[in-house]
Amino acid sequence: MKNNQQKPLDNQLKRPDMLVEIENIITVYYNEFTKSYYFDGEKHDFWELVYVDKGEVEVSADGINYQLSEGDIIFHRPNEFHTIGGNGIVASNVLVISFVSHSPVMTFFEKKIMKLTENERKILGSFIRESKRVFVDDLGRLYQESNRLASPVIGAEQMMYLYLQQFLIQLIRVELEPVNFERSTGMLKKTFKDSTINKIILYLQENMSQTVLLDDICNEFYLSKTYLKRFFKNETGYTVMTYLKALRMEEAKKLIREDNLSFTEIAQQLGFDSVHYFSTSFKKYEGLSPSDYEKSIKAYEEKISS
Repeated sequence: MKNNQQKPLDNQLKRPDMLVEIENIITVYYNEFTKSYYFDGEKHDFWELVYVDKGEVEVSADGINYQLSEGDIIFHRPNEFHTIGGNGIVASNVLVISFVSHSPVMTFFEKKIMKLTENERKILGSFIRESKRVFVDDLGRLYQESNRLASPVIGAEQMMYLYLQQFLIQLIRVELEPVNFERSTGMLKKTFKDSTINKIILYLQENMSQTVLLDDICNEFYLSKTYLKRFFKNETGYTVMTYLKALRMEEAKKLIREDNLSFTEIAQQLGFDSVHYFSTSFKKYEGLSPSDYEKSIKAYEEKISS
């Protein structure tokens, strides 16, 4: 009778040395800050990264002040006192991840500010996507035990750790290895391989205050309507009008947080026929009316600052 029990392979690969090990993820926040938000600071015995997804913020690290804009990321080492706030001009969307790692290579990130590449933004996007498969999004708090889903997607929490490790390794690689590209900006300002798609998106961004029809885009770029609809959806995953609406709504959220314009003025600036139509569209997109969104942001800032 044959012995079917497998024997260890002589040439079996050993477990590789781990460049970066994440021992624990402490918090994950995706904050939408007003232009006047200010957090007067803290320090803790674990790492924290702050990524500016949109807008601009002012941060300090052990008394040194820095201006960060869209696409910038800064790392705060353990026990480094740090603050963050708006610049009084532009509202911001900011991702904050705090975590424990004692890997020696983490010294690479001390006093480090970088501009993320498109690939690095995609990895962060995957990290956020997995977090929402484990925890309920509670006003930007994406990692909190009390918000754990009753039935998380299998393996999602482990994937968060893997994506965070991959993200940190990628940052080290890009900084230390010769590269043939420049770091670009903006996690949510997506760029695509096809230059025509990028030109269409730029056209939409520049004409958010106008009534934009498919015919206008077709005439601008010499495309048939049928081809435009299929081409744009295949490349971006969205219809042209859905993409334009998302651009307008994200801009509306930023303008509300900057607190310079009334809702009527925001509606006019973004090409809506009336403030009522704007409010209805905003609530359908965000789940809150413009006034409730404004209140929720201010209440959240007061809560996390206290």
